[in-house]
Amino acid sequence: MPLDAVTLTGLIEELAPALEGARIDKVQQPARDTLLLSVYTRSGARRLLVSAAGSGERLHFTEERFENPDKPPMFCMLLRKHLTGARIDAVTQPAWERMAELTLTARDELGVECKRSLIVEMMGRAANVILCDEDMRIIDCLRRVDFGEEAYRRLLPGMLYKYPQRPTGKPCFFELTSAERRAALSLAGREGEPSSWLLDSFSALSPLIAREIAHRAGGWTSLGEAMDALVESVSARELTPTLIKIDGRTKDFSFMRINQYGQEAKNETCESFSAMLDAFYAQRDKAERMRRAAHDTVKAVRTLRDRTARKLASQREELKKSANREELRRRGDLITANLWRAQKGVRELECEDYYTEGCPTVKIKLDPLKTPQQNAAQAYKEYRKAETAERHLTALIAEGEERLDYLESVLDVLARVESERDVQEIRSELMDTGVIKPPRGSAKRRKIKPAGPLHFVSSTGYEILVGRNNAQNDELTTKTARRTDMWLHAQRVHGSHVIIRCMDIEPDTQTLAEAASLAAYYSEGRESGKVPVDYTQVRRVKKPSGSLPGKVIYTDYKTIIAEPDEALVNALKAN
Repeated sequence: MPLDAVTLTGLIEELAPALEGARIDKVQQPARDTLLLSVYTRSGARRLLVSAAGSGERLHFTEERFENPDKPPMFCMLLRKHLTGARIDAVTQPAWERMAELTLTARDELGVECKRSLIVEMMGRAANVILCDEDMRIIDCLRRVDFGEEAYRRLLPGMLYKYPQRPTGKPCFFELTSAERRAALSLAGREGEPSSWLLDSFSALSPLIAREIAHRAGGWTSLGEAMDALVESVSARELTPTLIKIDGRTKDFSFMRINQYGQEAKNETCESFSAMLDAFYAQRDKAERMRRAAHDTVKAVRTLRDRTARKLASQREELKKSANREELRRRGDLITANLWRAQKGVRELECEDYYTEGCPTVKIKLDPLKTPQQNAAQAYKEYRKAETAERHLTALIAEGEERLDYLESVLDVLARVESERDVQEIRSELMDTGVIKPPRGSAKRRKIKPAGPLHFVSSTGYEILVGRNNAQNDELTTKTARRTDMWLHAQRVHGSHVIIRCMDIEPDTQTLAEAASLAAYYSEGRESGKVPVDYTQVRRVKKPSGSLPGKVIYTDYKTIIAEPDEALVNALKAN
């Protein structure tokens, strides 16, 4: 859900005292619409996240780690020039607006103190971050706006900044008196839902809160009392950062307890608004960043996969046609054995089929423009062509099936990437194997330093390694692991190779179960309830000569049923 005005009020009242007097040490822009300010506060170093993403605009302290691009964007460089070393004097919110303004004291090129304002507009698709000077003249903004009918909202460097105009005909819900709200209610048609009327009649209300007011009122009858109760609660600053979870998954957040979902929802109170927003957006934003980073690679691999699948279907169809080649050879033999009966120009040869028991009479169609000898030669030629086609098609189909399986495994890995470096490594692997070609005219490809396998430690102290991609799976299994280490892999699905560093000691049952859970989690079976996982010693795992990355064969294995458990994965992850 979008950050509503009341939640933002609670957030600003939480951030203002913490940020007052803080100094900005670093400015980073890990994503196109995300800024990260490293600040020194009275309580120590903190990181302030500023997001102008259309579906997640916000401002709060964060504990999440972000991967920065190799080259900072221009807006980031501009902010570093103006804000590095600046002091935060105040953090304010225009009354009931989804906006925050950081008033700062910075220094210009000559070292003279000057005022700057960093304005964060958190209004859905119009979300933006604007840097202004002491005269509120725009220095630059994250998204420049130079279109639209409303000229006052053009946002370009050099223009005077103006606050967004409030929607006409929709007074602020929290600025009206009880009598004014009830007067508006008395004029309501009451044909539709109360929540729809609330959203159409007032500003500063989110759809979630409008539905909650209607739910607590139980309909139109007690809607006035429910509206008054909410305003009194907000005026008294009875704001509680709350996460709403349904079936264990976070669905929403609010500044109050939400009852509209009934018994199936759980309200979880957070220690602060920053912690609430961090918890709500962390996984979603990470998944979105990875989706964006992997988008081009995923698109290229999917295109190749679909092309390979179509080619395989065509080859299999051709192979079916070559299955009746023996009939062509028999036809040639019968024509040759009955040349004395056939004459040039006839369209049909009637003779005994000595290949069939009882030698029944059969009719063989002939080309009247050819002699009997030429008809027999044509039949033999088609037979040899079908025989050659079967041999080549069988090899091509086997090669295509291996390639298709490899592309499917790459898509599985791309669905589980945890950083942009993982995406770069996969793309490098695809180029090394010749699956995709480097862009034309590109400079010599820079060698990417591998991130290394994922490290885990079992509850009994065994080191467990998990491959991040197919190339790393090969490295892990054929070079890193010792022959007596234990190797695990989800059965009959794509997934990571998992190694238990045994040091010539048989791993205990608990370690084996935990490693199997890791193998299930880092596989296509992650969303399944139960996943069969095969395990054997590394010495019984072989890589076929000339096979694509990640492809191995193994023998003398046992199988264990495991559950993909994210909580266990996080608990075992090594620091």
